[in-house]
Formats: sequence, C-alpha cells, structure tokens
Amino acid sequence: MRSKAGHALGAQQVWQGCALGALGKRWISGAEGELKRSLRGRWTRRQTERGRGPARSSRMDPALSAVRLSVREAVHTLSSEDGGRIFSTLGSLKRYLGQTENPALPGEQEEFARVHFSAFLRCLVSKLSPDWLELLPDGQLEELWASFFLEGPADQAFLVLMESIEGTAGPSFRLMKMAQLLARFLSAGRMAAVLEGQCWQHTESASPLLQEMLLIRVVGLPDRLGNRLQRESLAVFLPQNYFPLLGEEIVRVLQAVVDSLRGGLDCSVSFVSQVLGKACVHGRQKEILGVLVPRLTALTQGSCLWQRVCWRLVERVPDRAMEAVLTGLVEAAPGPEVLSRLLGNLVMNSRKAQFVLTQKLLFLQYRCTTPMLQSLLGYLATDSQRRPLLVQALKELLETWGSSSAVRHTPLPQQRYVSKAVLICLVHLGDAELHDSRDELLASLMAGVKCRLDSSLPPVRRLGMVVAEVASTRIHPEGPPLRFQYEEDELSREMLALATSRPAADGSLETGPSVPPVAADTPDKEPEESDIPQPRPDSELDSDDEFVPYDMSGDQELKSSKAPMYVRDCVEALTTSENWERWEAALRALEGLVFRSPAATREVSVELAKVLLHLEEKTSVAGFEGLRQRALVAVTVTDPARVAKYLTSQFYALNYSLRQRMDILDVLTLAAQELSRPGRLGRAPQRGSPGPASQPSSAVAPAWRAVVEERIRSKTRRFSKGSAGRGPAAGPNEFNSVAGYFFFPLIQHFDRPLVTFDLLGDDQLVLGRLAHTLGALMYLAVNTTVAVPMGKALLEFVWALRFHGDAYVRRGLLSAVSSVLLSVPAERLLADLPDELLEARAWLADVAEKDPDEDCRLLAVKALLLLEKLKDKLLPLSFP
Repeated sequence: MRSKAGHALGAQQVWQGCALGALGKRWISGAEGELKRSLRGRWTRRQTERGRGPARSSRMDPALSAVRLSVREAVHTLSSEDGGRIFSTLGSLKRYLGQTENPALPGEQEEFARVHFSAFLRCLVSKLSPDWLELLPDGQLEELWASFFLEGPADQAFLVLMESIEGTAGPSFRLMKMAQLLARFLSAGRMAAVLEGQCWQHTESASPLLQEMLLIRVVGLPDRLGNRLQRESLAVFLPQNYFPLLGEEIVRVLQAVVDSLRGGLDCSVSFVSQVLGKACVHGRQKEILGVLVPRLTALTQGSCLWQRVCWRLVERVPDRAMEAVLTGLVEAAPGPEVLSRLLGNLVMNSRKAQFVLTQKLLFLQYRCTTPMLQSLLGYLATDSQRRPLLVQALKELLETWGSSSAVRHTPLPQQRYVSKAVLICLVHLGDAELHDSRDELLASLMAGVKCRLDSSLPPVRRLGMVVAEVASTRIHPEGPPLRFQYEEDELSREMLALATSRPAADGSLETGPSVPPVAADTPDKEPEESDIPQPRPDSELDSDDEFVPYDMSGDQELKSSKAPMYVRDCVEALTTSENWERWEAALRALEGLVFRSPAATREVSVELAKVLLHLEEKTSVAGFEGLRQRALVAVTVTDPARVAKYLTSQFYALNYSLRQRMDILDVLTLAAQELSRPGRLGRAPQRGSPGPASQPSSAVAPAWRAVVEERIRSKTRRFSKGSAGRGPAAGPNEFNSVAGYFFFPLIQHFDRPLVTFDLLGDDQLVLGRLAHTLGALMYLAVNTTVAVPMGKALLEFVWALRFHGDAYVRRGLLSAVSSVLLSVPAERLLADLPDELLEARAWLADVAEKDPDEDCRLLAVKALLLLEKLKDKLLPLSFP
C-alpha cells in the first residue's frame, strides 16, 4: 500500500509540475482561466456536428474523474524507461482524441481537450530527449509522440509548440525537434484548423486574450522563429514561403465557411480578417494577397455566396489595418470588375474604407501605378451607388490640380499622379454627369492651366497643356477646344493614351485601335486584291521607274549674293540690306569672320552686339537662333570686357522681352565657358561656317586625312606605350581678368523692380535662369583672384532668396552654393565666410529633408557632401 501510495503521490507531483509549472512560466493565472473558459464546450459541439453522438454536460462530475486518473497514470508512465509500456499508455490515451477504433465518450473527450490537453503536451515536450526517443526502435515512439500535436486541438497544439520553441535556451536537440514538428504541423494543413477553430466562436463567449495570443503568433511566426533559430531556421519559416502558405490556409478556411453557410450553420470570419489585416500591416501584402486574390477571383466568378464571404472578410478588417489591406487589394486585383467583386459596396458602408479609397490613395499618397489608378477609379464607376463618389473625386482632383499652392509645393511625380487620375475620371464619367458640374469643373481647370503655364519647369507646363486639351474637350464639348504646341514625350503620350481609353466590358480600360481615315477618291479599292501583282500595260514599260536616281546629297544651293568678306560688311548687311539672301549669308558668315579678324571685331564689338541682340528673324532661316547666339558668343569672347559690360547693362534695361534677357544670360555663360577653357588661343574656329575662300573639296579633306592617319598608325611599330594624345595646352585663364564684368553687374539690381520686369514678382523664370547663370560664372571663376568676393556676394544672394516658392529658382540657388564650395579655396572659405557656411549648412539640411522637389533635395545633399569634404580637408590642417 505504501508503495502504491508513493507511486500515486509521485505521479501527482509530476503532473502538477508539468501542468502548473509550465503555465506559470508562460501565462498568468487569469489568462489560463480565460483560455479554459473559451475552450469549454468546443470539443463536444464539434463531435455533435460530426454526428458522433450527443454531448454530455461539461460540468465536472464523478463519472469524468476517470479521465484525470488516466492522464495521471500516463504522466507517471512517461517517467519510466519501459518503451513498450510508454507506447501502450500513449496509444490508449489517444482514445480521448477520437482517433482510435474505440473512442472515448464525447464528454470525456471534451474534458480531456478542455482541461488536460495543453498540460499533457507540455509534459511530452519536457520528456523529449535522444535517450527517451530511442526506447523503441524505428522511431515508433517519436511518431506516436508527434501524433498528439498533429491530431489534437490545433490551436492548443500550436500555442504549446510556439511556447516550447521560444522557451528553449540555446541551440539544442529539443529545439530542433520542436521546429521540425512545427514544420510538419504547417505542412499538414493544421494552420487552417487553427483559423477555422476561431470561426465558430460567435455563438459562445470568445476569448479576446486567446485570439490575441493566436494572432500574434500566427502572423509573427517567421520573425519569432528567425530570432530563435538564427541560421538553423527551416525554409518553411521564411517569410517568402510562410505567408503564401498562410494565404492557402485562409482559402481553405473560407471554403469551410462557405460549406457551413450552405449547410445552414452560422460562422464568423472576424479572426481571419484580423490575421489578414495584421499580415498586411507587417508589409506582407504581396506574399499573402498574391495567393489569395487569384483564388478568390476564380471563386467569386458567378458565386454570390463567395462574394458575400469576401465582402464580410474585408469589412471585418480592423480600421488600423484597413489601409494596408485595401492598398494590397488594389495592387493585386487585375481590374476594376474583380475589385468590385472582392469589395462590393465597402466604400459606401465603411467610413475608413471610403477615406482610404477616395482621399488617401488619391491625394495623400502617389504610390499607385497607372493600372492601380485605373482599378481604383474603375471600381467607383462600376456601380450606380458609387458613381457619385467618382464625381466628387473628380471635383476634388481638379480643385487640387488647379491650386497654385499645390503646383508650387508638391513634387512633380505627385502632380503627374493627380493629372492621370483626372484623365481616368473623365474617361469613366458620362456627358450628363459632367454637364451637372460643368461650371465648377471649368473654373478649377482654367485656374490650373494659368498657374501651370506660369511655372518655370517645362514638365509642369507640358502637363498643364495636355490635361487642358483633354479636359476642355470632355467638360465643354460644345465650345472651342484648347490647343497648345508642345514637344511630345513619353509622359504626354501615356496621358493621351489614357484619355483615349474607354471602359471595356469587364470594367477595365481598353485603348481602341486608331482607324486611319479612308481616302474619298478610292472607295472601290479592294484590300484583298492589293497584294496580287497586276500586269503592267504597254504604256508603262517605257517609264523611268527602272533608272537609278542620281545622288544629289552633296549639291549646294546656288546663291545670287556672295557672303561678306569683312565684319563691317556683315554689320551693314544685317542692319540696312534689303537683299534677304545677302542678309542670311552675312549671318551665316559672321562667326567665322569674328574669330579670324579679332582686331576688326573689337572696333565694332559693342555695335555688333547691339545689332545681334535686337536682330529679328525676317525670313525663314534654318537655325536662326543658333546662328545668332553663336555670333554673340564669338563677339563676347573676342572683346569680353566691353561687350559683357554692355550686355549686363541691358539685362536690367527697359523695353526688353524676357526672351532677350534670357539670351543675354545664355551668351554670358557660354562666353565665360569659352574664355576659361585651357588652350583656347590655339584653337581654330570650329563652329563657324566656312569663309568665302573655302573650296568645296575642304569638306571631304578630314575624311581622307583620317584614312591616311589610320594607315600610318596601323603600320607604325612602337616600342613603348605612352599617352595616346597630347593633353590640352597649358595657358592662362582668360576669364580671370574679366570675371567681375560678367558677374557683379548681374547681381546688383535683382531686387529693383521695373515697369515691365520684376524678378521678385511674376518673372520667376528669368530669376531662376539668373541664379543658374551666377552659379555657372562662379564655377568658371575657380582659382581666380576675384573668386572670394564673388562667393561672398553669391551667398548673400542665395540667403535672400532661399525660401523662394518656385522650384526652378531653388534649384539655381542650390547649384550656386555648390559652385561656391567648389571654386573658393577652403582656407579662404573658413577665414572669410565662416558665418555664411554655418547658416548655409542648416538651410541645406532642412532642404534635403523637407523640400517637396526631388531635384532640390538631391542638390542639397550634394552640397552637404561638399561641406563634409571641406571639413575633412581642414581638420588635418587644424590638428597636425
């Protein structure tokens, strides 16, 4: 008796140690009680639904004490070293799982699952060791041991597996065995059973704590096991493998829910929605929705029940995860019709979903691609109840598009995004819907066109032209359409393609093929006969079609007037000549004459610059602007001081157009670049037209000379390999002595408005060009004596305009800062401009972080890098 009592006492102590000790380690007592209450009655109800007999009362009575005694006896047996006895005891205990030929009563199964299962699994984990598994050969004991985890209640088994893996200290045999068992658990589809078990909780008091524990471990499994297993992690636990598996399990759970609804049973998908939302919040939309959306697309095709389940699945997603889920669905859905089947009228029933779809994805973000925009706006257009939201979205989009503040402070990619959204909305809306809001839409459109045409950035202006042309035609088809002249690029072609698209049968956008117009004078032409060769009549046999055309590409047009021979003749021809051929010949010959006759040019340099600055194109001369600009540059390079003084004085003069003022800036920049180029004095003029004494054969001379030089080079034997060619000839920087004439007059009067010219007002395009020009002149003045005062004056100019609203002006200012850092010697910067550098550093850091324009942020980062290099260069000198 004493021995039996001792054995019973020992078994009871072991049981209590496994059950209460493990629970005390992982869960607080309140969580344990809530978990037990949530599990009460679940096993019995499942057996009843499967037709295995009525469930007995879950209240503990004396008849159920046999389960407790059997579990205690099994725990005691686990401590022995008799493998056969352990195998027999575990096999008899499986009857409480209902997996044997003689299963236990439903009430006993319910008590085992509710009270004893989790604690017994922990006891099995505590016994796991190599010696214990080798008590029976061929892995019999291990397979029986694993069957309790794979065949029992899935949620409890999953929690115990995760708990045992996270609680094992360091790499060990037990850790790897539990990880392998968890991999088997996932491969066997038991995760679907975990999720499915929570779909039946709506009829009883669901446990929020249990669901929260399951939710955290189901979604965080890759991270938790990755942290625990480190390099020993299995492939199934990697995020790119686990979340597609989780998506497949969700489809299986939804299939079970649909089958239950067809059988008349109630269920809930709230927990599945929480899992989906949390996975998307963790950034795994592509992995899980990449599997889920294609399956649901096929299942919802023609099935109203599946559509209702999908609607409820998305509706029950928590608000904090709604944005991540909807963004992933918009990205994964192949078209608006599929998105409509998956979401239904969610945008009408959920304020959070309406805010995400009609506000956040359209105005607060611009991450959606063009197909995503088409799916989103097409979803709003596919149902009559949702179309008012599409009209409202178009109004708000055009209002944003027409806001001058938005044009100035939003980045260019976001402006493109809003413009595409406007065009897609116009495609989906009908004439009647647009007619009701015509006045409001036209007001926003005209305001947007004005502020975009005033922008200094060519892409912004082109964007305004394209949208204005399309929108004016759709909003006011009776009125005269707007037409602009602009150079087509990839973006404009893409937007025009969006405007010509039409909704297809499935709700997506199709671009109809352009049908070429049929000629009116050939109505009887049969297309199928066009490829059949027809015999030519005898009258065509003597035609000239078989003769090879003579090559006339080298022919030159005969001119009745000869080109002028002297610079003064060119000035006279450009000012007084009525012979347009002589006028054109003088313009074409002027650059070459200036370079060949510098002394004669200096005599009339200012007069010639004045003539060229006011010269207008009176005839259709090919390349007129280029010829005029090159001639002006040649004159400025030949006599830089006087011509630069004249041009800079005319920049702030009255009665000049903005085009002429920008021409002055371009000429000054190109002339300074030419003057600062090494070896300029030995250069023959390359850009001018050939003089009057040039022979026609001179055009082909470089070709035969290159052939001869190549033959000599190929037949010459060289014993040492030096430099392939000479470097540029060294020489003084000619820009050194005249840099002040170019720079200081331009920077003096920028803040003085004129009657027709206000740099700080509407003429921000010229101000941006001026900032770029000053930065270029500063860069070209490197190693000159005037670089330090130029740098100081330029930093003051930048500091006065640093908060300008136009992005083009800010780009010029940032380029000017970089030019100062590159041109002024580091020692002089630190000695003469320390305060300016400190202020510029703080401003650059703010621009790099907060400026809406991407190019401005990039230029600010580059300037900060130059400052860091400057600091690194000066520190070794300060601390020898």
